[in-house]
Amino acid sequence: MALTGCSWFLLSAAILNVGAEISITPEPAQPAEGDNVTLVVRGLSGELLAYNWYAGPTLSVSYLVASYIVSTGDETPGPYTQGGRGTAMIRPCPLPGEGKALGASGAWPPPPLSLAPTEILAQPVVVANNTELVERRDTLRLTCSSPSPAEVRWFFNGEALPIALRLGLSPDGRVLTRHGIRREEAGAYQCEVWNPVSVSRSERINLTVYYGPERVAILQDSTTRTGCTIKVDFNTSLTLWCVSRSCPAPEYVWTFNGQALKNGQDHLNISSMTAAQEGTYTCIAKNAKTLLSGSASVVVKLSAAAVAMMIVPVPARPMEGQDVTLTVQGYPKDLLVYAWYRGPASEPSRLLSQLPSGNWIAGPAHTGREVGFANCSLLVQKLNLTDAGRYTLKTVTLQGKTETLEVELQVARECAGGARGCLFSDRRSQRGLLAPP
Repeated sequence: MALTGCSWFLLSAAILNVGAEISITPEPAQPAEGDNVTLVVRGLSGELLAYNWYAGPTLSVSYLVASYIVSTGDETPGPYTQGGRGTAMIRPCPLPGEGKALGASGAWPPPPLSLAPTEILAQPVVVANNTELVERRDTLRLTCSSPSPAEVRWFFNGEALPIALRLGLSPDGRVLTRHGIRREEAGAYQCEVWNPVSVSRSERINLTVYYGPERVAILQDSTTRTGCTIKVDFNTSLTLWCVSRSCPAPEYVWTFNGQALKNGQDHLNISSMTAAQEGTYTCIAKNAKTLLSGSASVVVKLSAAAVAMMIVPVPARPMEGQDVTLTVQGYPKDLLVYAWYRGPASEPSRLLSQLPSGNWIAGPAHTGREVGFANCSLLVQKLNLTDAGRYTLKTVTLQGKTETLEVELQVARECAGGARGCLFSDRRSQRGLLAPP
């Protein structure tokens, strides 16, 4: 066999009365690729017992080319030759101090020995069908590309390939296939080519596996609250956190009673808890890579602690032409009916009232611009100066408890020259009194 690249050859000899130093000289001295070569052994002395030739860097049995025992004349091919990588025979040298590795015929003078070529290997390259895959949906295919027919080994995160991954190797070991890739198989892959004299490993190729979102949950103070009811004291703050297992991190959408909120973060803040914030909060997690989503919900309610009922105008100082909501905080949880009045609580001044069914009906003082809500709040639209004054709320609970609460509404108008909010109209301002800024 013709030589290609570089080769290692070792001679092991059993000799009685060893004298001079033994050397091995190739003939020709500098063979070119494709040439035949004869290895000449010099410096042998004493009685020669046996020879072993090895086609490798160590005296390993796997590299053994052939053995020869002088006393019996027995010659035994080694595993290296039996593997089809070359043929060789050795004979004791006919001249003192000289020996040769001979060809298979054993003729003298011997033909050149045909040796198995061993090359210095170039660095292989790992080629992937895709480096970003979706768990349980995509197939991974890695190919170790090398111009040499050398042996191939694979590495995962710097270690030998686990058994589970090795099961996906092709018969020649050069193609690694994983159907329905798993997240634990994400990481750095390398392949290595080797022969008895050379080893070369590829650069790392990093694989990402996308998954989720899974186990979506809502947390409060590091405690899972998914599917439960959270009780919050009146006028206190609350932060809800949305968590999930996902790669990459998901996008978040929050809803309140089915309506989307303008919040794309993983948390939701309620700065001041009132009856208006009571309801169902839902977090929806979406993964743009896997196209999957998951959700979790909690119900938020005011705690059962007694809360003083109060009315807060929003905005606090509305302008003429604006809308204002008389927001009721701490209204009774066992509310049966309520009624709003412009002025004192009397039938002629009644604006509207809500029935046990949840519907509300207009009263004698209703102008068509007033709207009532289930939490007792009152909306007055497109304010004018005559809307300023006292408003009265009357509530009745299921137990028959009646409570009355009043609020004074002020309405601002523009002054001469376009200044805003310099005059507030209430019953005093209608008499021409200037209100404080």
